[in-house]
Amino acid sequence: MPSTRPLSLITGASSGIGAAFARQLAALGHDLVLTARRTDRLQALATELQHQHGAQITVLPHDLADPATPAALCATLEQRGLQIDWLVNNAGYGVPGTFDANDWTTHTDFLQVLLTAPTELIWRLLPGMRERGHGRIINIASLAGHVPGPAGHTLYAATKAYLIKFSQSLALENRVLGVHVSALCPGFTWSEFHDVTRTRDKMDKLPGFMWLGAEDVVRQGIDAVERGDAVYIPGRVNRIIKSAMQLMPDRLAMWLTARQSKRYRNTQV
Repeated sequence: MPSTRPLSLITGASSGIGAAFARQLAALGHDLVLTARRTDRLQALATELQHQHGAQITVLPHDLADPATPAALCATLEQRGLQIDWLVNNAGYGVPGTFDANDWTTHTDFLQVLLTAPTELIWRLLPGMRERGHGRIINIASLAGHVPGPAGHTLYAATKAYLIKFSQSLALENRVLGVHVSALCPGFTWSEFHDVTRTRDKMDKLPGFMWLGAEDVVRQGIDAVERGDAVYIPGRVNRIIKSAMQLMPDRLAMWLTARQSKRYRNTQV
């Protein structure tokens, strides 16, 4: 008999916010498809969640920087008869340094992972959700998508702003069909992100009230998509920052962003 449990696909599930989504959705009774590059971490997480929650976990290691990955991943799902009810587009990372300090392959890989792959996965999986009359799509954007882009992560804020606008349009197109789409926009979140970008020493100097744990971000994100919020910013401080920046003249907002980002962005590599 087919399972009546929701099935969630989570990209970038090996750590941080992705792993937190896996744990919380499994606790809510979901079966999971986990994908990321690090097979050992995915297998360890799968074993943990199978033991704790009795969830059926499918591990499909993939590198989303490969343009063929979204189609291959969805083909595997179809071959195994796995219909995705929840899609969490979480995979992402940062590229430190100014735009011209990195080679073009670095930028194309980044755009593939953070922009093209989530867009294609939605394009491939959304029709099934619409046909079944139910679905949830969460795109992990960022507070960075709401404020002026800083030096030192040139493409990051731009891709997150895209995910916000994309999610808003999808939400309007699909809510009457039972499919909720939400851009989750966390600010500073405890994870490996800043270790990868080699900014951990700078980030540790920020005050504690600026930070949220991945579990808090995910809990609020799940509640937001269930409510039908097209865009959600977790954390009162983050919402205040977003509102204040929107009220400021652009020149002042740019000046403040430039001044503050020197504390936590590497503008050279």
